[in-house]
Amino acid sequence: MVSQRSSIELTEVEQLALLRSARTVHIASINADGRPHLVPMWFELDDEGLIVFTTYGKAQKVRNLERDPRVTAMIEGGEAYNEIHGMSIDGEAEVVRDPRVTMRTLALIGAKMAGRPRPAPDPDVEPAGQALKRVTVRLHPKRVRSWDHSKLA
Repeated sequence: MVSQRSSIELTEVEQLALLRSARTVHIASINADGRPHLVPMWFELDDEGLIVFTTYGKAQKVRNLERDPRVTAMIEGGEAYNEIHGMSIDGEAEVVRDPRVTMRTLALIGAKMAGRPRPAPDPDVEPAGQALKRVTVRLHPKRVRSWDHSKLA
């Protein structure tokens, strides 16, 4: 017997479509006092298919993730109850302090936000500007939960 929970899960194809179309991911890290620190971030998938975003190297979320890499990310959409769909991803965050990686991440996110095609990697680009102040955070998923209320009977 199929549970109602499993009957509304997104397929892998639907999950990828959501990741490609969504602009904002909500990132929950853990503050030093144990409370969640929740922030919305623009994101994209990197060249390996991982969720990536950039932020200032001294940001609270970076301090949290360097102390404790456990993270939960949520992406969702829909307005009416029967349209609600999304994913919750538990994983580990990797803070990358390489300006070349951050340049690539900024280019990927910039293209996504502007509706431009995904740029080809350019290893000859010299890091400059925001890439020198920012870091990239890569999310390595451990568990994914998903839902699509349009699948409810």
